[in-house]
Amino acid sequence: MSSSRSISQSKPSTVAATSIVFSRLTVQTSGAGFTDLTTEVAKFLREAGAREGALTVFIRHTSASLTIQENADPSVLRDLTTVLNRLAPENAGWVHDTEGPDDMPAHVKTMLTATSLQIPVLGGELALGTWQAVYLIEHRARPHRREIVLQFIGSIA
Repeated sequence: MSSSRSISQSKPSTVAATSIVFSRLTVQTSGAGFTDLTTEVAKFLREAGAREGALTVFIRHTSASLTIQENADPSVLRDLTTVLNRLAPENAGWVHDTEGPDDMPAHVKTMLTATSLQIPVLGGELALGTWQAVYLIEHRARPHRREIVLQFIGSIA
């Protein structure tokens, strides 16, 4: 059984990836939750003179992570927090609790999400969809200082 659908593709473009530009972004979280990084990431691309290429966003931690998610309705982020807490609750009988009861659940939540993202850059802009944003997810209850590496590979102005 087949379904009818319409698919179109733009003409392929070629760009020589002649530059690698990187920076470190430090974020002070206020505890568990989502922090929108989209504005800071876009600022990095402008400062780098990025035109066409790929951006890698990488978090240097094992108890916080990154995601691309809905940016219009805050209830999406609340529901995602609920799901992560159900999948990795504090009271699951974890053996590892060196840094407290939220430590091992934070590691599990990081494993379920991502520590790096790859985002296309077109015309100097993140090629995100209309309702997408780049988020840091803090999985620990107390505030933390998080370091994120931004690396653009591609052509620059």
